[in-house]
Amino acid sequence: MPTEPTVSGPTRSLPAGRAAADVLDELRALRQADAPTRGGRTFAYVYDAGLDGLDELAAAAYTAYATVNGLDPTVFPSVARLENDLVGAVAGLLGAPGAQGTFTSGGTESIMLAVKAARDQARAVRGITAPQLVLPSTAHAAFHKAAHYLGLEVVVVPVDPVGFRADADAMAAALTDRTALVVASAPSYAHGVIDPVAEIAGAAARRGVLCHVDACIGGWLLPHLRRAGREVPPFDLSVPGVTSLSVDLHKYGYADKGASVVLYRDAELRRHQYFAHAAWPGYPVVNPTVQGTKSGGLLAQAWAVLQHVGEDGYTALAGRVAEASDRLLAGLREIDGVRVLGEPAAGLVAFTVLDGPAGGAPDLSLLLHLADEMRARGWYLQPQLSFDGLPPNLHLTLTPATVGQVASLVEDLGDALVSARALPPVTVDPGLAELAAGLDPETLGPDEVAAVLAFAGLAGDAGLPDRMAPVLVLLDALPGPLKERLLTEFVGSVFHV
Repeated sequence: MPTEPTVSGPTRSLPAGRAAADVLDELRALRQADAPTRGGRTFAYVYDAGLDGLDELAAAAYTAYATVNGLDPTVFPSVARLENDLVGAVAGLLGAPGAQGTFTSGGTESIMLAVKAARDQARAVRGITAPQLVLPSTAHAAFHKAAHYLGLEVVVVPVDPVGFRADADAMAAALTDRTALVVASAPSYAHGVIDPVAEIAGAAARRGVLCHVDACIGGWLLPHLRRAGREVPPFDLSVPGVTSLSVDLHKYGYADKGASVVLYRDAELRRHQYFAHAAWPGYPVVNPTVQGTKSGGLLAQAWAVLQHVGEDGYTALAGRVAEASDRLLAGLREIDGVRVLGEPAAGLVAFTVLDGPAGGAPDLSLLLHLADEMRARGWYLQPQLSFDGLPPNLHLTLTPATVGQVASLVEDLGDALVSARALPPVTVDPGLAELAAGLDPETLGPDEVAAVLAFAGLAGDAGLPDRMAPVLVLLDALPGPLKERLLTEFVGSVFHV
C-alpha cells in the first residue's frame, strides 16, 4: 500500500542509494511549502504566460540540451546557432544596425557584464583608472553588486520624489571625467516607471560617456505593448547615446529562469566584456560571460519558447498584461487610503497605504499588516521598505495569468485593509532604535549578531515568523549598513549544514 512521502531534514552525507521514485517524491513534497509559481496569485518573482503546454515545451527543450556544454561552440556548434538566433531576435526588436549581444544566466549577469565592458572600455579608450558608475537611486541593486565586484565608485542621484523617475538634469550634472557608465531604467523595478532615457543618454553622449538601459523587465514587454497599440517612449539601442541594454527572457519572454541577453551598440564595445587567457598549459580560454562551463539547456529552452510563442503571440500576451494593469490600477485607485506610486508603464505596479482612509501620510505598519493579511488570504505581494524619502510600498508584477485574478485580488485587498486597520500598530522601541544607531556593523561579534537577529525574529533555525510586519518595521528603522549586515547573517543562517 503506498505511503505518503516524508521530507527529511538536511543531510551531511549521501545515502547508499535511493529509488528514483522516492527521490522525486521528496522533491515534490518539498515544493509544497513554496509559493505557487503558476495560477496568478504570486505577484513577484514569477512570470506566467498562462499558455497551455509552454512549461512542458521548455522542459523538453532543456532536457534535449542539458548535457551540452556551452563552454566551447567549436565542439558544440548548435550552441552558437541557438545563441545567434536568440540574440538576433532580441537585437532585431531592441537594437540598431550592428548591435551585438550575448546570452546570459539572468539580469544580474547581464548587468555585471555591461558594467565590466564599460569599465574596461573607459580604461582602454579614455584612460580612466578610478571609474565611476552614475545611477538613479531607483537603479537595481545588481548595479551596486557589479560595482562592488568590479571596483567602481557608485554615484547615486536622487529621483523625482513625485513621479519616481530619474532626474535627467541631475544625472547630467553628476557626470564627470571619471564616469565610465550612466544608467537609466525601462522600467525601474521598484515603481515600474520608465526613466527619461533619451535625455540621460543624450547628456552621456555629449560627455563621451557610455549609457546602459536596464530593460531587464521591460525590454521584451515594451516593444510588444507598442505593437499592441500602447504608447511607449523610445528607450532602446535606437536612441542616440544608448550604448548597451539588458533584457531578461525569463521575465516577459516567459522562458524558465536563467535566460537573459546583454546587447551592445557594436562588436567593438562587446569585446570589452570578454575574458581570454592563454598563459597557462591548458586549453586557451575565451569566456563571453562570467560562467565558463554551463549547460546548453537554459539557452535551448529560451530559444524554444521564443520560437513557439512568436511575435504575434507576444503581442497578444502584452495586450493581456496591459488590460490587467488597467483594471488593477482602476481598482486600486477606488480603495480609500491606497495611493498608486508614479505612472506604471510596463507590468509593474507599486502602491502605498495612507494612515487615514481619506488621505494622510504613508503608514509603514499598516502597509505591512496589509501584506500579512493578503498572504493569509493566499496572495503574495512584495513589501518594499522606505528609502531616502521614498515611501514604503507593496509591489505587484502582472502577467497574463493574472488577468482572471484582478477582480478577486482587489476585492480581497479591500477586505484585508479593513482587517489591517483594526490591528494595533507595530512600533520600534525608541531605546532599541537608539542602540542600533550606535552599533558598528563591521565590529559586531557572532553573539551580538545572533542576539539582534533573535530580537528581530530572524533566527534562522526557527524559520520566518508567520507575520512579517514586526520584522520589517524593525528592519526599516535600522541604519542601512546594519540592515545589510543582519540580512547577510540571516541568509547565512538559513544556508547551513
